[in-house]
Amino acid sequence: MHFVEAKGILSAGNSMNIYRGCTHGCIYCDSRSRCYQFTHEFEDIEVKQNAPQLLEQALRSKRKRCMIQTGAMCDPYMHCETELGLTRRCLEIIDEYGFGLAIQTKSDRILRDLKLLCSINRKAKCVVQITMTTYDEKLCRIVEPAVCTTARRFEVLEILRESGIPTVVWMTPFLPYINDTRENIEGILDYCIRAGVCGIICPQIGLTLREGDREYFYEALDKYFPGMKGRYHRKYGYAYEVTSERSGKLMQLIREKCRETGIESDASKVFAYLHEFPEDQGFEQMSLF
Repeated sequence: MHFVEAKGILSAGNSMNIYRGCTHGCIYCDSRSRCYQFTHEFEDIEVKQNAPQLLEQALRSKRKRCMIQTGAMCDPYMHCETELGLTRRCLEIIDEYGFGLAIQTKSDRILRDLKLLCSINRKAKCVVQITMTTYDEKLCRIVEPAVCTTARRFEVLEILRESGIPTVVWMTPFLPYINDTRENIEGILDYCIRAGVCGIICPQIGLTLREGDREYFYEALDKYFPGMKGRYHRKYGYAYEVTSERSGKLMQLIREKCRETGIESDASKVFAYLHEFPEDQGFEQMSLF
């Protein structure tokens, strides 16, 4: 990893990335795409060492409190966070100034900061988003090799539910011919139902492949799924959107199961919930519905 002094930390939409790059090694990661203009190796994490100071300056200057988003581009709980603690420090600042938090991760390292998450949720609002793509443990260790498996993420969701923190699951991406199966979808849905998640975000049964991301993904296919790269080439060529042949039926399954169990699957409603900040003090925890 290497350290930089960033000029700013919050985007116009109040999202932040404390780190750039990732060490989780997921074979499908879109953040590797060249369009994001990384000037360093993806695993050589760029650390914005002044992120807490920049965040505190930004929050002090805001006239209204709002939800702060993090984790959409690079996971805030990758391996270096254990040593550096920059995500934790930023959460302390969010808590201190009474802002809300919508945080996304694949890692159980988030449990280290459970007390902070609970404090933010009591004072304002905290929503944790967990990515779940692969129910089978052996396959998950191939697809997402350097982070905890889906079974452990289910345990994290249960702990968050018991702590009163609302959760959302990102069911994406699904890799055609690999984990785009009814059994995989049903396994993840069962975890979501048992964990009492508020919402599920699943834009499609498939994935996106761009220059940079595509090459890394195809190398992984050659390594773990011999012959699969040729199958992708024949079916999808160099398409950006790689949609499963089973997408229609599997998306219908997700919508029906969510409707039956009261989980919101309308992405626009889930995104609205993630951005909504409770204005009144002493409010009852907002509902997604």
